[in-house]
Amino acid sequence: MAHKVIIPEDITEPGKEFLRSKGYEVVVVDGNTSEAFEKEAKDADALLARTAKYPKEILEKMPNLKVIGRHGVGFDNIDMDYCNEKKIWVTITPTANSNAVAEHTIMLVLACARNLVYQNRQLLLGNGWKTRNSCKGQEVAGKTIGIVGCGRIGKQVAKKAALGLDMKVIGYDPVIPADVKLENIERVATIEEIFEKADFVSLHLPETPQTKKMINKSLLSLMKPTACLINCARGGIVDEDDLYEALSEHKIHGAGVDVLTQEPFDKDSRLLKLDNMIVTPHDAALNVETMNKMGLDAAQGIYEVFEGLKPSWPVSKF
Repeated sequence: MAHKVIIPEDITEPGKEFLRSKGYEVVVVDGNTSEAFEKEAKDADALLARTAKYPKEILEKMPNLKVIGRHGVGFDNIDMDYCNEKKIWVTITPTANSNAVAEHTIMLVLACARNLVYQNRQLLLGNGWKTRNSCKGQEVAGKTIGIVGCGRIGKQVAKKAALGLDMKVIGYDPVIPADVKLENIERVATIEEIFEKADFVSLHLPETPQTKKMINKSLLSLMKPTACLINCARGGIVDEDDLYEALSEHKIHGAGVDVLTQEPFDKDSRLLKLDNMIVTPHDAALNVETMNKMGLDAAQGIYEVFEGLKPSWPVSKF
């Protein structure tokens, strides 16, 4: 009997075609709480997961589950304790979205620097020819960008900022050994140095118990009043009450984020009403090229487990 792969949030065709080409049954359903999911999950061997939450209560509905191919890098939406206990492989797609997220980060840096969303809003209100003189932007050349988390995406941001925009790049990453040279990045010893020195602070960290709300008032208070915070990582790493205070009281110039703690975003969130806050709907990696690559890489992880091969990008621990 063919292995069955269930996909509760649809992906682009290349990943599905790859799975079908291996002889697997591919079933796409509308969400992981739908009646169709309940029915199809009972005999599913694999789950190709995007951003929906997969706590134990949902995973238990798939008693035959052997592997979860995560369509993306973060896996905080999956109950890893349950997966490790049940020896369910979880794989991710770390090489697929690095460039796309780095490009998005640079876009937010430039948008914050030039007050892009505010100026557009004022123009549509008929005030554009007033605010073009009263609200000046700033150049980024010669400015300092501080990167917190110098992994694949952080390194890509550093390369684009240094070589493309003539910015100085400083970085902090306690995980990478101190003797490892990071190209285009001047390493600093503490996260506090990043917040004190940078004109733009860019976050590239996973959300873990250790990083949850780590960007709080004590760090935000170190930033220059002209500085901006950029977050294309996870919303939960920022204390949003403290960020609101910093922005609303103009203790920092602005923020550009692709993520918030609550997703989908609450349209009535007070953060969304701020003129100096730019928000995109967690779509940094959602371009055609990256979506195709993430689907293929997630499918590859499923294939490797089914065929008894060592997964290329596992995050399971058993």
